[in-house]
Amino acid sequence: MVWHQFFVRLATVAIVAAACRPALAARPLITDDARIVDPKSCQLESWMQFQSGGNELWALPGCNPTGNLELTLGGSLQRIDGGLDATNVQFQAKTLLKPLETNGYGIALSAGLIHHPNAEQRKLFGNLYLNVPVSVSFADDRFVAHLNVGANRDTENNQTRMTWGFGTETALHPRVFLVAETFGENRGNPLFQAGFRFWVVQDRVQVDTTYGNVFGGGTGARFFTIGLRLLSPAFLP
Repeated sequence: MVWHQFFVRLATVAIVAAACRPALAARPLITDDARIVDPKSCQLESWMQFQSGGNELWALPGCNPTGNLELTLGGSLQRIDGGLDATNVQFQAKTLLKPLETNGYGIALSAGLIHHPNAEQRKLFGNLYLNVPVSVSFADDRFVAHLNVGANRDTENNQTRMTWGFGTETALHPRVFLVAETFGENRGNPLFQAGFRFWVVQDRVQVDTTYGNVFGGGTGARFFTIGLRLLSPAFLP
């Protein structure tokens, strides 16, 4: 199957799911970065999250049709009562205010909607969020730090919460990266996550794995992820 047919089918699946998480960076970080997929290209970020409350399968196809606007539409499935249930549907738009440069910094702006189509919330519009990622490159991109500041509008509880995140990427090898982060809101305990990212095919096929938990959360709040990221060459008109 050629690349454009592959991603068109993925986008179709995501749109059907929408009919029936705040901002995400390049897998496996939750803290966003000041990067977007290449102009006229698409990507698929997918992963399994294993946790005590039920395992989740995520798929987030995204494309950059204009050169500086990345659009993402996808969601997650969770096994509940022996069956699969659509637990999250997410749409996000992201643009670069200043592209990230080697040994320099970059700034982006993202906004989106997360809808939880479960039995209790089917009539809710969903949670809106706004995020400003700032990324700083050190040592010729061998170490990159990301800082996020944003807000999340909880429509169910009619509350607005401040969100934040701090993450790092450390190159151990041209194909292997150590990633670590902490993130949260202005209330409740923050979370942390750490793991590895590996390029199977440089700049095209990536796999990753992480371990995470809530600070002070114990074994009941821990989670593990295994992810796959696919990036296409430029093909959009």
